[in-house]
Amino acid sequence: MTIFGVGFAAPWLLVALAALPVLWLLLRAVPPAPIKRQFPGVALLLGLKDDETVSDRTPWWLLLLRMLAVAAIIVGLAQPVLNPEDPSATTNGPLLIVLDGSWAGAAGHTQRMNSVQSELSRASAAGQTVAVLQLSNPADLLFLPAATWATRLAGLPPRPWQPSAGNISKATQIIADADASSSLWFSDGLEYDGRDAVLAALETVGPLQVFQSGRETLALTPASYIDGAIDLTVERSAAAQARDVIVLAQGRDPAGNGATLATATASFDAGQTSTDVALVLPSELRARITRFEIQGTRSAGATTLVDDGLRRREVALVSAREGREGLELLSPLHFLKQALEPTADLIEGALSDVLPANPDVIVLADVATLSERETDALLAWIETGGMLLRFAGPRVAASDVSRVEEHPLMPVRLRSGGRSVGGAMSWGEPKSVAAFADTSPFFGLSIPDDVVVRSQVVAQPDPTLANRVIAELSDGTPLVTRKVIDQGQIVLFHVTANAEWSTLPLSGLFVEMLERLSISSSARLPDAEDLNGTTWTPLQVMNGFGILRDAGAMPGVAGPELIDGATRPDLLPGLYQSGERSLARNVLQTGAVLTPAMWPARIPVSGLTVRPPQPLGGMLLALALVLLLLDIVASLALSGRLLGQSARGTLTMLALGVMLAHPDATKAQDAIDTGAAAEVVLANVITGNTKVDDVAYAGLLGLTDTLYFRTSIEPAPPTSINLETDELAFYPLLYWPITPEQPTPSVEAYAKLNAYLRSGGLILFDTRDANIAGFGAASPNGRKLQALAGPLDIPALEPLPRDHVLTRTFYLLQDFPGRHNSRDVWVEASPNAEQIEGMPFRNLNDGVTPVIIGGNDWAGAWAITSSGGPMLPVGRGFSGERQRELANRFGVNLVMHVLTGNYKSDQVHVPELLERLSQ
Repeated sequence: MTIFGVGFAAPWLLVALAALPVLWLLLRAVPPAPIKRQFPGVALLLGLKDDETVSDRTPWWLLLLRMLAVAAIIVGLAQPVLNPEDPSATTNGPLLIVLDGSWAGAAGHTQRMNSVQSELSRASAAGQTVAVLQLSNPADLLFLPAATWATRLAGLPPRPWQPSAGNISKATQIIADADASSSLWFSDGLEYDGRDAVLAALETVGPLQVFQSGRETLALTPASYIDGAIDLTVERSAAAQARDVIVLAQGRDPAGNGATLATATASFDAGQTSTDVALVLPSELRARITRFEIQGTRSAGATTLVDDGLRRREVALVSAREGREGLELLSPLHFLKQALEPTADLIEGALSDVLPANPDVIVLADVATLSERETDALLAWIETGGMLLRFAGPRVAASDVSRVEEHPLMPVRLRSGGRSVGGAMSWGEPKSVAAFADTSPFFGLSIPDDVVVRSQVVAQPDPTLANRVIAELSDGTPLVTRKVIDQGQIVLFHVTANAEWSTLPLSGLFVEMLERLSISSSARLPDAEDLNGTTWTPLQVMNGFGILRDAGAMPGVAGPELIDGATRPDLLPGLYQSGERSLARNVLQTGAVLTPAMWPARIPVSGLTVRPPQPLGGMLLALALVLLLLDIVASLALSGRLLGQSARGTLTMLALGVMLAHPDATKAQDAIDTGAAAEVVLANVITGNTKVDDVAYAGLLGLTDTLYFRTSIEPAPPTSINLETDELAFYPLLYWPITPEQPTPSVEAYAKLNAYLRSGGLILFDTRDANIAGFGAASPNGRKLQALAGPLDIPALEPLPRDHVLTRTFYLLQDFPGRHNSRDVWVEASPNAEQIEGMPFRNLNDGVTPVIIGGNDWAGAWAITSSGGPMLPVGRGFSGERQRELANRFGVNLVMHVLTGNYKSDQVHVPELLERLSQ
């Protein structure tokens, strides 16, 4: 039974509400009204006051209070339920729940699963069995109790693809064979091919209810680099009102940690479903970007990965011939400039000038000989990942470079002179380029018929030659050879970079070959035809929420399929690699449009708002109990017994209890100070920035644990101190993180700080900025440090010497990283070290520096969570964990330094001390 939207499990109890008027009359009649009689003796009682009074009639408001209490009891016992189930909408047969399960539902996945849980609860109450079908990954149905499926929903995450034609065909067959009496369809809100077929199949099963979120779906199409700007297109599924969307450029900061490198705002006008946004960033920052994502939207569709196509490489061009006025087309660099200028940043100059710029590629056009110094510098650059691209020419052909022995900067040995075919002094015809082998990076490229070679330098036969040839002429002679050196490589085109020896530089094949060698970054996404014959190995793949993971041993994907194929279980969105090139495959392709799902009028559609049945009986019974307590209080007040002598005593006892429960704040502070004096306690200075203060405290907590497990020190938990109110003398070490907005201490606080420093305390100032400005005025944290440290009695400072006792108090250290890895750490300057038995000894305040200044964010590296794990990331992979370990070791050395002073330096005096003790 439902009354005003509230259901009742025992509605017959509501009949008792009809008795309330009768009860009202009875309460009004009891006690009976007093009878008035005249009695002369009453005059003797005039002026007396009775301690207790009795009302001659119950007040109406007290009767109303009692009526409400009785009514609450009656209604509560009738078991009222808010949002009751509609019996007409519930069937007794098996229930089929259908999920789209695509990336489009990832943003609202939690809300959708809560709604599914609610429907499972209803099915469980009705005793229905349930089966769940995910259209993006259909599997045979299992009709199980609803409670069993409630524990399995976590195994149905959104997939990074939409239901394909194969998925739809399999799903409709499964639905047709299902023994279900009704179905629920939880849609992701987007239209896709085959949805009508699923709808028709579900309507044959029985009653169908559709659940769909009312919010729009947002997505990003792949980024492109055009005219010096990164162009991004944001799509939405509904032509709704105007709104702004924040796009985040995510990547790695200089320390290797993930960070937001840039943001851009994309604005939708009312009724607009697509908008563009452009980002203009310097090349150094652009090269660090790994992905773009929409702020606040967790979805693979709202994330777009970037690859080599976004990064313009720096290419240095070096030629042996310059200044040939009037012969531009004969310049060795002319065709290279034409091919590379649209997609690369070009640097021209002498080799000694371009090497310090650390370009990605260095091109030597007909440069034969190099000095020993230039050769060594080039080799070192190549070993760290550089590519040296060389072109032959008259100078290389006439030189003796790489004739007898292979030159370090040549991939093969060369024959003396050169080879000329098809010329006036030659009997042969110009040679064409042979089809590229499947092991060549050029495999699959179409070779124009007009590309011919007239002259070349010829490689000498060698056991390693076959493995180094990546392109050859029709007669089998090498055209392009390559040699790998550590992380870099050397590539030699056996023809000139201009049209003197071949027509290759005049063709589009020349540009495509440079792209395959990753010399230039393509300004457009490659077409499927461009990747014919290539196989791409997945490096990282993305799930439906847009989270990347290692691809592991997933098989490679053919190049054309990677471009044109739809994402599916064997073609996941992610980052793929082929040779030296990388390619990002995203969920949405360029030009994709989001179309909202539309439903026929006959299909009932509900939102995902979960409104489960809510019993109200307990609340009403609790309300009745409160009303009865109020009735007791009101009755005592009317009788004058509420504030009697016993009540006053009770209030007095309560007041004393409150006073005992809240002792004087000074006594509490005394207790804290006593604990700090009894044990070793580390402290951080409160800056007023909650986030920074929390990390500082967590960092000292992590350092405390490290000291406890690795040393004989057993420190108490750290504390946070206020410079204005707390005593400093009990803390051997103060960690003071610097923030630009923290307040400047008062004169009294500076007096305490100076007394603390003079009495042997140590303050570790941490600007947390990797000392990017050398603690100078160019950094906000550096400027604040200068302002804070000005009134302090700080001695002259110097960079921490390599022989300082801090480098060996417990661990032997030469680096002192935190989350950042700057070597610049400043300590008190000391007089020249005195050499005693070969050991430097610095006699300075027992070897303890009162101040240490750095910017490596040590607390961030020490910080741990409540479960004991790292709170913040440090670096990447093993190197990051090694950096965290060094940070912990520095923390141990720091505390040992504070507590033991120059103990490690004192060891050199042991022989002298023993000699004096024996006298």
